[in-house]
This record gives sequence, structure tokens and C-alpha cells, in this order.
Amino acid sequence: MDAEHDSEEADVLEVLGAHGFLSTPKSCELNLEISERTRDEAMRFENRITRMLGVEYPILEAPMGWIARSQLASAVSNAGGMGIIETSSGELDAIRVEIRKMRALTEKPFGVNIAQAFVRDPDIVKFVIDQGVRFVTTSAGDPQRYCAALKEAGLTVFHVVPSLKAAMRAVDCGVDGLVVEGGEGGGFKNPREVATMVLLPLVCEKTGVPVVAAGGMVDGKTMAAAFALGAEGIQMGTRMVSSAESPVHDNWKQAILKAQETDTVFLNRFGPGPALRALRTEKTTRFEKEPPENVMGEFRHALDLYFGGDMEASIALSGQVAGRIDAIKPVAQIFREIIAQFEETIASMGRKYATS
Repeated sequence: MDAEHDSEEADVLEVLGAHGFLSTPKSCELNLEISERTRDEAMRFENRITRMLGVEYPILEAPMGWIARSQLASAVSNAGGMGIIETSSGELDAIRVEIRKMRALTEKPFGVNIAQAFVRDPDIVKFVIDQGVRFVTTSAGDPQRYCAALKEAGLTVFHVVPSLKAAMRAVDCGVDGLVVEGGEGGGFKNPREVATMVLLPLVCEKTGVPVVAAGGMVDGKTMAAAFALGAEGIQMGTRMVSSAESPVHDNWKQAILKAQETDTVFLNRFGPGPALRALRTEKTTRFEKEPPENVMGEFRHALDLYFGGDMEASIALSGQVAGRIDAIKPVAQIFREIIAQFEETIASMGRKYATS
């Protein structure tokens, strides 16, 4: 590397440090190592998330029911992130097959999610352990339910949280890390949603475990913002739904591309059942004003929407970042662009706000 580039990189790091962007590994703030490299080489990440999970990039795929299976998850793992297989569909025989497919499609690490509110098998922990995976995210329930048994079996456990109270509870239960999910994200939500910009730094300030930011994550700029707020990784759902490898029908992908930033709805805030964020359709616009008696019953025909393309058959869970997605791209390309933009964003901030 030439001296000019070396000096420029040192200046950037000095400025980032002065603004609190760089810290020791024990904190919940930005902690990555920019390796010696040529101008054409990508940034090499080195932080608690990459070390714990054994991944190249601290980017997780959200474990979306029926969607987060081998086709998409293997693309994420092969691109350097953490592909995650869902269990929320309850189809454990199918999930077992999907995990076997994963091992044929990738040699990279991958994980499994346990969405506790949707678990139908009392032996779900044994099921996950028997699959030989080393990383699990738990969500939609009390972390105490499964954390100890999973950790006793040697698995790394992150719990998904929508509030500081839930985060503190998870830490007390012994989780290894947290996925902190803001209310702008798609899917099932806390009825008292909190935006990522508020929730993420709050949790990072009050806990010492590694944090993955979710909700609003879509590109290198949002990743840089999340790291500035204390995260060490990001999780993406809607961006992955709209990727080339996503198995969903093209009608859903096209609906995401056409969506504006205001084209999601927050449903079922007052119950019964879970609140959720979804794409605006005729059905969900009607539900926004007149909630159904049983919102979960609206997922009886989910596969007709997911894979049949009937956007009125069910509810298309999607986040507000749909308004920022304008192209269907392969996962590997999405990751390359995220990392390049992340690097450019933190470097340009250092140049722009450097003090003499």
C-alpha cells in the first residue's frame, strides 16, 4: 500500500476514534479492523460478531417463515454473511430436509431460528441440537425458555428484542448477544413499537453484549449508522425477500420495488394476537381501519401469496425499507455493495468532519 493511502486511512481512523466510532472489544460500539490492503480489496471485518459466528461479514438474514430456507440462506452464507433457517412455519420435517440441503449448498456457517410463539414441538431444542448447527436466534417469547439448554449444548444464542426491558431480561438469562429490532422492520412486532434510532443506542448503552441491528437495515449507509449507534452487525429481512435468490413470487418482489416509504401498515396494535408490519394492499389497508377478529387466521392462505403471487390472499410482511429498494439483485451483489458503501460512508464522514 502506498504512503499516501496509508496516511489517508490513518487520518480516517483517527477522526472516527475522536468521534467515538472506534472502541475496545468490550463495548457495544463500532469495533472493526481495516486490514492492510490494496485499493481494490474489500474491508475485512474483525469484531465480536464475526468472531462468534465465524462469518466474513456481520450481516444476518432474517428468519422469515417459509422464505428463510436453503435457497436463500445458502446464498447469504456463501456471500459471507450468516444464513438462517426458519422454524416458524412449524414444518420441522421440511426444515430437516432444508438443513441437509444447506450442507450440500455451502461450507460456510449457518444458523437456525426458534420463533417461540409459533413452536408446536415441545422437543424443538433437541431438534435444533440434533441438526448440528452452532448458532441459534430465539425470538417471540421469553429467552429463559430455551437459552440454558441451548448453551449447555454448546450453541451460541442471540435473542431478538423490541425493547430495553426485553434486552435486559435476555442478558440476565445468559444470551451471547442480541438482535435489536426497531418497529420500522417488517413482520411480527411489539405493539408499542420503538424506532431503531431510539432503541438501538439505548440497548447498547445499557448492555455489554454484542448487538445486531434490525429494522431499517438495507444498505451500507444504514449499516454505518447502526454501527455508529453501537451495533456490531445488521440483520435484513425485506432486502432479502426482494433478492434474486428469494423464493417468493415475483409479484411480491415487484410490490416491494413499487412501494414508497409510506406503503407499509402497522396492524393489530391492540390485539388480540401479535401486532405486525406489512405491505399496504387493499386487504391490509382495510385491516388498518377495521382489524380482523383473528389476524393470525389471515395467514391460512399465506402460501398463495408467498409463492402463488396473490397479494390479497394473505398479508405480505415487509418493512419500511421497501421504499428504498429499487432493484432485484443477487445476494452476493447486495453484500458487495453494502460493504463498499459502508466503507465509503465511514471514510467520507472522517474526511468531512475531520478537525484540524
